[in-house]
Amino acid sequence: MNLDLTITRLKKAGKILRSPSLVLAFLRFGVFAGVEHCPVLSAKLKTIVDVGANKGQFALAARKCAPFANIFSFEPLNAPAKIFKALFASDSQVYLNEVAIGANVDRSVLHVSQREDSSSLLPIGPSQIEYYPGTQEKKVIVVNVAPLSSLLNAEDIQSPSMLKIDVQGFELEVLQGCDSLIDKFDYIYCECSFIELYKGQKMAFEIIEWLAKRNFQFAGVYNLCNTKDNLPIQADFYFRKI
Repeated sequence: MNLDLTITRLKKAGKILRSPSLVLAFLRFGVFAGVEHCPVLSAKLKTIVDVGANKGQFALAARKCAPFANIFSFEPLNAPAKIFKALFASDSQVYLNEVAIGANVDRSVLHVSQREDSSSLLPIGPSQIEYYPGTQEKKVIVVNVAPLSSLLNAEDIQSPSMLKIDVQGFELEVLQGCDSLIDKFDYIYCECSFIELYKGQKMAFEIIEWLAKRNFQFAGVYNLCNTKDNLPIQADFYFRKI
């Protein structure tokens, strides 16, 4: 897995080096654009909802690929949110809400990882630490949680639209919090796991089943990560409304 990860990072760096704006974002703000997500991002997109924004890695790639889209991002951690806001300070079509998305309005414990983008509203499990060394819990904090419907209106989501979810095991709760707006999305792009990395998380097949009941067809797998024995750990799943 370490070799695969190294190769992936080298390919990613090569793509970023070909874009002066992405190089500048890295040099000024330390944000490594998530160019590995570009295959699912289209210039035709008018709305992108970015749940689990961290420092803006996905939003930066989204802006590169979809230059005219409105991007609504959500990130509960203060430190990466601060970087995100600085990164997009001059972009009037990028909006950041410093809140976690879940099924209900709540105040919940966030398990902050040594690597902040591995933080979760679920406890970090032993498999996460085994397969991704350096992601053990650093501290816990309490953050605001709210369903997407309490933060966005249906009119905010213009088609073609994408919902992106990267929340370290909390995917189903996020989707439940988006349920009343789910039919406003044309595409859903969601990181899912094949094994339990965070305690109590739902597996990939459960996310597929939940979305299938809401007329979203499983349409592709991206950025698959395997163990050293070539067993799948997690991947980014792409869904299309039918």
